[in-house]
Amino acid sequence: MTVVKGTALQQVQATSLTEVGIAGDRRFHLIDSRGRLFSGSVHGPLVRILTQMDPDTGVLACTFPDGTTAIGPTDQLAGSHVTDFYGRDVPGHVVDGDFADAFSRFAGAPVRLIRTDRDGDGTDVYPLTVVSRASVEDLARRGDYEGELSALRFRINLELDGCAPFDEDSWDGQRIRVGEAVLRIRGQIPRCVVTTQDPRTGVRDWNTLKQIAVFRPMMADRSGVPFGVYAETEVQGAITLGDPVVLLRT
Repeated sequence: MTVVKGTALQQVQATSLTEVGIAGDRRFHLIDSRGRLFSGSVHGPLVRILTQMDPDTGVLACTFPDGTTAIGPTDQLAGSHVTDFYGRDVPGHVVDGDFADAFSRFAGAPVRLIRTDRDGDGTDVYPLTVVSRASVEDLARRGDYEGELSALRFRINLELDGCAPFDEDSWDGQRIRVGEAVLRIRGQIPRCVVTTQDPRTGVRDWNTLKQIAVFRPMMADRSGVPFGVYAETEVQGAITLGDPVVLLRT
């Protein structure tokens, strides 16, 4: 997960899945001077910023690569703003404080930090995403990738082990149990330019989309090459790294 959309992902050992997916995931996002979404597809190096929020106090801390930190409360809100998330309107409010200046200096362009009015609205389509490690490894093999291809470049919430490549694609509409939670799989994810970037630096280093397109046809309904699947929570509950994943066949 990540608190601010486009910034460094945090890998956690345990979490709880709610109706909004992972609470606090992508609760904040950036907008440019025209009010448009400003994320990794616009400025890849955002992945070098570590963002953390205290769930009890609401204090957000953003640590930049040079060691500087912007920190402050997130309940001091200014004007309202509706952000276009790929054709979906997401209402929110501008966060006051030092965040705009800090992010603008790093991005080299004026940006503002927005807090979504509703937790869970900052995801692209469905609140959760799933991929199998075998699918990532298969893509690396097909594309002659040198070294280990990190699943982090796909910015997925849940990575599964013990599957055959692309098993997850066959679960569309079905349910899986992960720990105490039950998820409904909601179709393939159309991938974007972010997947071509090194997840540590945000610099483009491999044409992931071209490699996927070699053996996976373009999606007709979502306009993109598919990799990984969407999901939503049907039964809320805690999950822990290493929990078994069970396909609940209907």
